[in-house]
Amino acid sequence: MHFVRLSIIALVAASTLAQAQGGPPGGRAMTVESMVVSPQPLSSSVHAVGTVLADASAVLRAEAPGQVLKLHFEDGQTVSRGDRLFSIEATVLEAEVNEARANVEQSEAAYNRAKELIKSKLISATDYDTARANYNVAVARLTSSETRLSKTVVRAPFDGTVGLRKINVGDYATIGQELVDVVQLDPLRLDFNIPETLLAQVKPGQTIDVSVGAYPGASFEGVITAIAPSIDVAGHNVTIRARLPNPEVKLRPGLFAQVSVTLGVRPDALMVPEQAIWPIGQDKTVFVVEDGKAIQKTVIIGQRRDGLVEVVSGLSAGDEVVTAGQLKIFSGAAVNTIPATDNRN
Repeated sequence: MHFVRLSIIALVAASTLAQAQGGPPGGRAMTVESMVVSPQPLSSSVHAVGTVLADASAVLRAEAPGQVLKLHFEDGQTVSRGDRLFSIEATVLEAEVNEARANVEQSEAAYNRAKELIKSKLISATDYDTARANYNVAVARLTSSETRLSKTVVRAPFDGTVGLRKINVGDYATIGQELVDVVQLDPLRLDFNIPETLLAQVKPGQTIDVSVGAYPGASFEGVITAIAPSIDVAGHNVTIRARLPNPEVKLRPGLFAQVSVTLGVRPDALMVPEQAIWPIGQDKTVFVVEDGKAIQKTVIIGQRRDGLVEVVSGLSAGDEVVTAGQLKIFSGAAVNTIPATDNRN
């Protein structure tokens, strides 16, 4: 009885050892899922974060003191360059212009008489020079007063969108007081940083994909326009500037953005599902089916993309790789294969 018990224990131990090595008892072929590796294009990209900025932005301030008489816009309105935004009371300045204009007319008449008289030598050269100087001074004063008067009408400096006004009709505007912001929303610009090691792979004209938290799942396309001439010594990064069209005016300056820059496309990358990679210690391996047997091979992996892993060494195009069922096999085990199931979703 004792001998029989020992024999049973030995058989159980042998069976357990065989299963621990990954093979079924009796050498029976195990069914696994597999796929044939084929070359496919793989884009190389860098991801960064950046900030959306206005390509043109200005805070309009009062350049002439006076009461605000009229607003020519609504908050958030789109305006064109030169459009009136505010009219400020200008009675005193208008009077100054009229006085300056009258002085010009008077000095011009005196100057014209002096020109006739100097021809006949009826006045001295000094008197002539005085008349000419008086005329020039009068013209300069008229120009100055007209310029001050023009400041009583505040106009849009460029095409854009006005913000929320900071003064109302009837308020008294002082010189330098903020009136309203004007921002150009299309196009916008985007500044972001990339490591200095990628400087040679980024050039003006390259496209970028941009996403923002305000529009989950949406992507916006921009174009790199400039690269900073110097490297940030502290972070060893280089600043990139891109132009970001915004025809639907969805984006706003100040938004935090995720940026993806495509650096190049490799047309013959070998990609396998992540589950096909079988780690052993620090090594990465895959099972390749050859003549009905699973052969374990060490590979070197590269980029990961959407549930796939690039194999840069250890595989060749046309190899059949086990994608599921590795727990049931070992290197050299007999296998039957069925098409792989896409489990990435």
